[in-house]
Amino acid sequence: MTSSMTIAVDLAKTVFEIAIADSEWRIVERHRLSRSPFQAFFFNREPATVVMEACGTAHFWGRWLTGLGFTVRLIPAQAARPYRRRNKNDAADASALIEAARNAEIIDVPVKSSEQQAIQGLHRVRSQWMATRTARINNLRGLLREQGINIPVGAATAVSAAPALIDDENVPEVLRAALLEIVSEIRALEARMKTIEAELKRYAAASADVQAIQQVPGIGLLTATALVAAVGSPKHFRDGRHMAAWMGLTPRHTGSGHRLHMGGISKRGDRYLRMLLIHGARSVLIRAQMNAKTGQSLNRLQQWAMDLKQRSNHNKATCALANKLARIAWAVWAHDRDFDGNHAIAMAA
Repeated sequence: MTSSMTIAVDLAKTVFEIAIADSEWRIVERHRLSRSPFQAFFFNREPATVVMEACGTAHFWGRWLTGLGFTVRLIPAQAARPYRRRNKNDAADASALIEAARNAEIIDVPVKSSEQQAIQGLHRVRSQWMATRTARINNLRGLLREQGINIPVGAATAVSAAPALIDDENVPEVLRAALLEIVSEIRALEARMKTIEAELKRYAAASADVQAIQQVPGIGLLTATALVAAVGSPKHFRDGRHMAAWMGLTPRHTGSGHRLHMGGISKRGDRYLRMLLIHGARSVLIRAQMNAKTGQSLNRLQQWAMDLKQRSNHNKATCALANKLARIAWAVWAHDRDFDGNHAIAMAA
């Protein structure tokens, strides 16, 4: 039997603040516990609703509490913050979670599985290595440019051309060893990224969801695996537009009375996922332009993107197409349908 009590937990690394509210939402108990007593506290209670802020460790504790029979609600941090009535401390944060739990308009964050978090972890590590690789290439370019040597454009071209350029007579002997170490570091980072991509390929080969989403143009291995890991299930969204809005791909708007001003995309939600979709949309738009120049036929999705580009500009068309791709991905995923470029506009509606 599930208790009518609501338990709010302010999570931390070693100390957990707990506030317990009755059926009238009045706080009747407070506890401040370390990790072991915190676990014992829930072992000895009958199942109830547990509310936590959706932070880094919330999904782990959410899975653990669900296994004990508790109903877990993860509240977005930005939704809980306005309910904190006084200075920030653990007790005030727990009280704010109780107040936020009363608001039926707040959409809970689904508890992620261990596999989802593992795939997201692979993406984060790869992104960090990619950023480090870019920094090292820029460092190499700058140091060689100071010696009057320009490296060709493009990361792969730069790395392959660098050893010969470092041997140039204009490069001081004292600097060459350090430059070669930078090249070695770049190649090591590239090898590490390939190992992560191999892991993602193995995951994709075993996931019907990833394979279905990869049918959509502009969505490859990285985007499909990141999307499945971040979302978990398309059932978390009412429709494709809802998922696109969650990614920050819908226009922000302000209005009063009969006036409504539409701005750029909201940029809410997962920045990494939004970046992947926009890059994918850019590749679809460029492919459509190439097909149009060579006289090849365009499907309805490509024609829609080209028409939009003519009415606005390349960047706006790219963002609108990214929105469309997100909605198509939801439709393919949620309805278990194959992608068809000539029916994609209807699928995304």
